[in-house]
Amino acid sequence: MMQILRKISGDRQLWVYTVLLLLFSFLIVYSASSNLANVYEKNSPLFFGIKHFIHVAIGLVIIFVTHRLNPKYFSHLSHIMMPFIVLLLFFTLTRGITMGGANASRWIYIPGLGSIQPSTIAFVFLMMFTARFFGKNDLQQIDFATSLKKYWIWVFAVTGLILPANLSTAVLIFFMVLIISIIAGYPFKDLLKVLGLALLGLMMMILILKAFPNRFSNRLDTWQSRIESYFSNVKQNDDTISLDDKNYQRTQAKIAIAKGGLIGFRPGKSVQKNFLPQSVSDFIYAIVIEEYSLTGGLIILFVYLLLGLRMFFVAKRAKNRYYQLLVLAVGFPIIVQALSNMAVAVGLFPVTGQPLPLLSSGGTAIWMSCFAIGIILSVSRDTELKEKEDLEEFVTE
Repeated sequence: MMQILRKISGDRQLWVYTVLLLLFSFLIVYSASSNLANVYEKNSPLFFGIKHFIHVAIGLVIIFVTHRLNPKYFSHLSHIMMPFIVLLLFFTLTRGITMGGANASRWIYIPGLGSIQPSTIAFVFLMMFTARFFGKNDLQQIDFATSLKKYWIWVFAVTGLILPANLSTAVLIFFMVLIISIIAGYPFKDLLKVLGLALLGLMMMILILKAFPNRFSNRLDTWQSRIESYFSNVKQNDDTISLDDKNYQRTQAKIAIAKGGLIGFRPGKSVQKNFLPQSVSDFIYAIVIEEYSLTGGLIILFVYLLLGLRMFFVAKRAKNRYYQLLVLAVGFPIIVQALSNMAVAVGLFPVTGQPLPLLSSGGTAIWMSCFAIGIILSVSRDTELKEKEDLEEFVTE
């Protein structure tokens, strides 16, 4: 154990914030999983707690192994993986399985691993590929047609294959790609062309989904109901609790947050976890507030902000443009996803179905978040090694 600890390197604060969130996830997932125990009568909260423990343990191993790698390898890995990612997404869209009665085309079953969500895997690898393209190409010398062929075609393929079954993830991916492209200095006139193509593609996708209602109608209905429900409440300035089916999840989240108040119900004492769907994933932040009060919710928010600040610090210290963009590309989506999840729980955003990174249950989400953290720590470790080498050369001169 001591030998392993001595091999841990990279930004120490990033390690601390990550481990704190993962450790806290044990308490909240174990507590909130009673809802799942009621759905799957043969299992108990302890079963889901052990399952989450295994996911987190594997996640920590992923962080450790990844952070020991040279970050230059991630460039090659993303380039090699993109065709496989597209094939995986296509297979999932056409042959995906149903989870707990939810819509198919999001998950696939892999023997030994169970059900995984390929869109989560695609998110991280596309962001790695984004850092590779913008970090290794002179954007002033490359024309739009070349960038479309080398990069944007992959973005459209990934988001287009995710969009029919998971609109929020597709939008989030495309939004993060745009942010990184702006940071990297991609020409604004070319970015407008990209947006035009994306809008055209979205319109075509909607027409296709409408043309084949038997395959995708339930997802279109879900998009429409969530957006209409949210804006209907905003327009009416309705702060009342509704038991309408469209508002059910938001209603139960409101109740949980209201019950939490300034004191909280104490760990494990949540009541709304038994009524709130997705209490261990999409709406876990509401359970955090119910059990640990608004103060606990604010502390969690503060930890995520500190995590984002350390990512920015690591990017700033990185020794080359590619490493800087790599940290931002894989790191900032974690923070944006966390803020999005919290905003949904408190009623600021329509329901999106985004988990709370490092806290929500779910093997794929935990592992890919840990992989992204490992990449950032790898860059941090590489920076520290180079700074140490520079210092030794300076001393010997």
